[in-house]
Order: sequence, then structure tokens, then C-alpha cells
Amino acid sequence: MKVFTRIFRLIRINFILMRYNIDEIVLGAHWFYPLRFFVYFNPYYWVLRNKYTRGERIRLAIEELGPIFVKAGQIISTRRDLLPDDIANELSKLQDQVPPFPGTKAKRIIEEALQCHIDDTFSTFETNALASASIAQVHAATLFNGDSVVVKVLRPNIRKIIDRDIDLLMTLAKIAQRYWYTARHFKPKELVSEVAQTLYDELDLTREGANASQLRRNFADSKILYIPKIYWEYCRTNILIMERINGIPIHDIKRLNHANINMRKLAERGIEIFFTQVFRDSFFHADLHPGNIFVADKDPENPTYITVDFGICGSLNQNDQRYLAENMIAFFKRDYQRVAELHIACGWLPPDTRIDQFEGAIRAVSEPIFEQPLRDISFGKLLMRLFQVARRFNINIQPQLVLLQKTLLSIEGLSRQLAPEFDLWASASPQIEKWLRKQVGVKAFAKRMYDNLPLWSEQFPELPSLVYEVLKETKHQQEKIRFEQAQNGTQEKSQARKIKMTYFLCGVVMTLFVGGMVFYLR
Repeated sequence: MKVFTRIFRLIRINFILMRYNIDEIVLGAHWFYPLRFFVYFNPYYWVLRNKYTRGERIRLAIEELGPIFVKAGQIISTRRDLLPDDIANELSKLQDQVPPFPGTKAKRIIEEALQCHIDDTFSTFETNALASASIAQVHAATLFNGDSVVVKVLRPNIRKIIDRDIDLLMTLAKIAQRYWYTARHFKPKELVSEVAQTLYDELDLTREGANASQLRRNFADSKILYIPKIYWEYCRTNILIMERINGIPIHDIKRLNHANINMRKLAERGIEIFFTQVFRDSFFHADLHPGNIFVADKDPENPTYITVDFGICGSLNQNDQRYLAENMIAFFKRDYQRVAELHIACGWLPPDTRIDQFEGAIRAVSEPIFEQPLRDISFGKLLMRLFQVARRFNINIQPQLVLLQKTLLSIEGLSRQLAPEFDLWASASPQIEKWLRKQVGVKAFAKRMYDNLPLWSEQFPELPSLVYEVLKETKHQQEKIRFEQAQNGTQEKSQARKIKMTYFLCGVVMTLFVGGMVFYLR
């Protein structure tokens, strides 16, 4: 039965591919070139060949294939380092609006998850969904304490649907990678694996709740960003209960103007929020498209952002942060040699990479961008070009950096929509330089030392034994060297210097640890 289901699904996929002339793209591959004439037997070829571009046809086909393919298309659209610009731009337009499933089913799912009747949990529950997406849908409700909440419910049997479609996507990706030479550059199997990981992560709504809680804690006292409260006592893997928020959708410019929102300050705060999440917290909301952002209008002169939908978040380690910060500074100073050196220092380029070649490639990409007025330069596009150049030098860009680049493109595009004359670099550079100053210098060194003292205090009792073992081994090596010198009649001054240096370093380590312990215990 499962085999027949797959066959029928593949037949439908092939029909949709033919309908939007995607078969023309496939048959255009060199391996299928002898079969190229078959495309002329497709009646849709003569109807649509001049009506839509390549990217538009791919987008329309994905929309018709169903919600999981739509979600996959959205995720793939973030990989601008792999996709041609025309396809990436079209995929980014995919709207994840799908028909809701019946509210009665949502009620049954909630009751099974909470193991009680829905009327025992909520004083009111709206059967009609507020919004519906490919993975879940949202219902409005009220708790008995009077709090207005939204209930996010996973679609029934969504896991089986995702398993089925991911299996088909992976099959198609393997075929494309094996027989379609052009597709190999896009790494279709890796893309499908990335899509699968993201989709499976979104099936656990407690993970989304945890992301929201982390962001809420990071901005607990903030006046520029508000994160809704999660009601953990009612949350399960397939349902999420969150505070219902009220605000103006950020894409509704007419309502924002009617509410007298300070648009320039709103744009500045959007950039501030992004760079605060990236450089202060190392944890950022990675799905900041306009549908997930609202504006509180209580204080129009000092507007506050409100974000929802925390299924996709990214995190950066200190190496990633430093890579981004220093590269941005070096880029805008047009110090391309420094950019190349940073790539090697951060481990993104192999040590044997010729700096002059990489420097020249970056200059060729960057100079046309910097010929524009500074306020028109896009951080996101700059990162995208950098990633594309880096891939030519066989660098595998980490997913978290691609997520960050996609989020930066969204937030800076939004900021320029709110305030067209907004100078993004003037707003962002002080924050980047401030973070860099905190990472270097005496204060930063002292802070790292202080932060590590508790760990060192635990390890300190083992240090004398370790030093004893090192000294014992060193003494043994020294005696061995003397014996070999006596046997061979040679002088090994370099080895003697190494032994002296070992003694010296052991003494320094002991002094630092003892001093640190005394300072900590005081």
C-alpha cells in the first residue's frame, strides 16, 4: 500500500512539474539532452513558456505541491549562497497560508494532550482558527484567571506527512545530484537534510516555547522589544499556550502612520534589536519576516517591537561573533587583506590558502557595492557576496551564519521600508565597535580570568600531581638526552633549552593558580 501511495504522489508531482514547465529545466540538463524534444509534447510548454520566469514557475509549482513543499521552499530560499538570485528571490515570496483543519479536531488534540476536557482549562475557546500554517494553526482562548492566550496546535498526522514528503524530496535530490550536473553546485542532498532538520525541530512546540522564554529573559527589562509569556503548565510537544499580544502589523504602514509612530526610531530600534541579539546574547530570532513582527502603539515616539513565532532561532559562538564583527569593520574600511587574514585566523579558510588570491576575489565583489551611497549599502547582500566568494575557495558556510544573513536581509529591508533615508551603517557600527572593545583589552582579560576562577578552583587540587608528573617525565627525558649525548659525543643545546623552558612554564602556571586562588578566596 505504501508503494502505491508513493507512486501516486510521484505521478502528481510529475504532473505539476509538467504544468509549470519544470520538466524543461530538468530536461535541459546535459544528461537528458537527447530527450530534450519531449518538452515540445507538453501542452503547457506552449502556454506558459513566455508567461512566467524560471523562478516564478518554480515558486508556483511549489505552492501547488502543498504545505510541506512550501515550507521547504521557504527554508531553501534562505540559502542564497547556493541558489541563483532569481530563484532565491521568488522562493522568498512563498506565503505559508494554508486552509485550517477543523476546530473540533484541534479541541480533541488539546484534550488528549492535557488529559482533561477543554472547558476545564479555558473559560473561552474559539473554534475558528486565528491563523493557519503548514505545521500548526492558532486558536484564541481565555484562561480562568482572565488572561487572553493563543493556543498553537500541531496539525494531525503531520509527522507522517513530513516523513513522506522528505523521503520524496531526498529521492529527487539524489537523482538530481547524480544525473544533473548543474544541480551538484546547489548540493541538493544537503539542502534537503537541512530542510528536514528544521521541519522536525518545529514539530516539538516545547522547543519553540524554550526559544521564546530565552528571548523573553534576554529582553526582560527592555523597552524596545517585548516577547510574549509562555504558559508552561499547559504546554506539551504538540500544543503551545502563549500570551495573546495586541499590536499593529509592521507591514501595515498606513496604520503605523495613522498612529503617529516615529518611523525613524522604529527603524533604528529594529537594527539595535538585531545586533543586540547577535553580539550581546549570541541568540537571535531567525524568522523575522513582517508577518511575525508587530508594533505596540502606546508610546508612538518610543515604539516597542513585539515578535511571535519562535520556531527558528539561531545561536553564534564567540568565534562566529568575532568573525562577523571584525569582517564588517574591515569591509567598510575596504581593508580586504585584513578580511582575508580574518578568514584564515577564524578557521574558515585552509591555512595554505593564498591570501592574495582570496583578497583579490573579495575586492572584485565588494568594490562595485561600495560605489553606492553608504546608506544604500546592504549588510545582508555584502554577507551573501562574501559567502559566495568563500564557497569558491571550498569553505562550507555554517547554517547559523546563513540564518543570520537571511535575518539581516529581512530586518534591514524592513528598516529601509519604514525610513527610506535610514543610514544603517551609522546605526550599526557603534554597536559593533562597542562589542569589539569589550572583547579585547585588560578589562576583557581580567573578566575572563575572574569568570574562570570557579572552574580553576575545582581543578587546582589536581595541579600539584599533574606538575609532578610533568617534572618527572621531564627529568626522565633529561637523563635520556644526557645518556645519548655521552654515547654520541654531541651537544643538544636546543633540548636543554626546551627543558629549562618547561621548568619555567610550570613555575609560571603554579604562580598564576596560587595567585588566582588567593584572590578568589578573599
